[in-house]
Amino acid sequence: MSENRLLLIVEDDTAFARTLVRSFERRGYTVLHADSLEQVSVLLTQHSPRYAVVDLKLNGNASGLACVQMLHKHDDAMLIVVLTGFASIATAVEAVKLGACQYLAKPSNTDDIEAAFGHVAGVAEPELSNRSTSIKTLEWERIHEVLVEAEFNISEAARRLGMHRRTLARKLNKQQVK
Repeated sequence: MSENRLLLIVEDDTAFARTLVRSFERRGYTVLHADSLEQVSVLLTQHSPRYAVVDLKLNGNASGLACVQMLHKHDDAMLIVVLTGFASIATAVEAVKLGACQYLAKPSNTDDIEAAFGHVAGVAEPELSNRSTSIKTLEWERIHEVLVEAEFNISEAARRLGMHRRTLARKLNKQQVK
């Protein structure tokens, strides 16, 4: 296994993780996947990844920040990017303090993540992206946010979003990754 292009993805959303794994493998990375702190701990006994992508919120109320801390203690040269659908300045600052090189809000694609690995040092004038967020992406982000708040109760999420339950179910079926 090429340790130079070894990437660890720590993500509990299996569909999103599968998409990231495939995308990075197509780019020549050897990818390991973990969905919990325990799995990360086991993988670190056998491997030393050069890169890591860590979701901020993991199953069981586990914090991605604890994972960043663990990875940084394992290898302080590891390039760690934190991804989150719940971005805040406080968690971004804390992630960088604990050893992350970048902090990205979802949805981020493979290009964004790979570029983040390359921007380790602070930049006084960061490059602004011309890529605008589509209405569909914003809608999906809002739906996902409300679903999490409603603990994935579709009827309650639909009520909070002001739409019919069947409409929400139809939108969710269209977004499934296969």
